[in-house]
Amino acid sequence: MKLYVAPRAPNPRRVTLFIAEKGIQGIELVNVDLGAKEHFAAAYRAKSPLSKVPALELDDGRFLSESRAICTYLEGLFPQPNLMGEGFEERAFIECADRQVELYFFGAVASCIRHTHPGLAPLEGRQFADYGRAQGDKVRELARWFDGELARQPFVAGARFTIADITLLCALDFAKGLMKYKPGDDGLTHLQGWRERMAERPALQG
Repeated sequence: MKLYVAPRAPNPRRVTLFIAEKGIQGIELVNVDLGAKEHFAAAYRAKSPLSKVPALELDDGRFLSESRAICTYLEGLFPQPNLMGEGFEERAFIECADRQVELYFFGAVASCIRHTHPGLAPLEGRQFADYGRAQGDKVRELARWFDGELARQPFVAGARFTIADITLLCALDFAKGLMKYKPGDDGLTHLQGWRERMAERPALQG
C-alpha cells in the first residue's frame, strides 16, 4: 500500500500517527507538494478526486480517502492494538469523542488558520478575516470544554488512548504552529498536561 501525505499537513499526520501507534510496517509514504499545487494535478486527482490528502492506495489499485476512513480500514487489517473500540458500545463512544474533536475543535482551528494566516492565502483564494477570528474564539471556547473533560478522565474518550487522542493531538499542534495557541497560556492545565503526556509516547519520538 501507498499513503499519499503532505509534510506539516495535519490530516495526513493523523494517519501516520495511527500507523505508528499500531506499529504497522510496509506502507510506502509518498509526499504531495501542496505548495506546488501537486494535489490539483490530473495525476493526483485520479487518486483523490477532491484533491485532498491523505489518500491510501490499496494493493488492488483502489484508492481510499478521508483520514477517519483510512484509519478504519487499517484497524480492520491490523486490529491490535485496538484504537477504535472493542464492541459496538465502546466503538460508539470513541467515535463520538473523535467526531467532537474533528468537527468542532479541529474544524474551528482549520477555519481560523485558513482565513487569517497569510501563508494560506495562495491556497485558499479568498480569505474572510472576521470569520477566521471568530473561529479562533471558538477554538478557545472548545479548548476549555476539552480541558474540563480531561479533568475527569485521562484520555479524550475515557480511560485509554484511542484515535480521539490522535485527532486532538494533531489539531492542537496545528493550532500551536499556525495560531501560536497553547492551552497552558489560557490556564488550561488539564489540556496542557495531557499534551505533555502525549509527547512521551513512543510514536511521537524522533
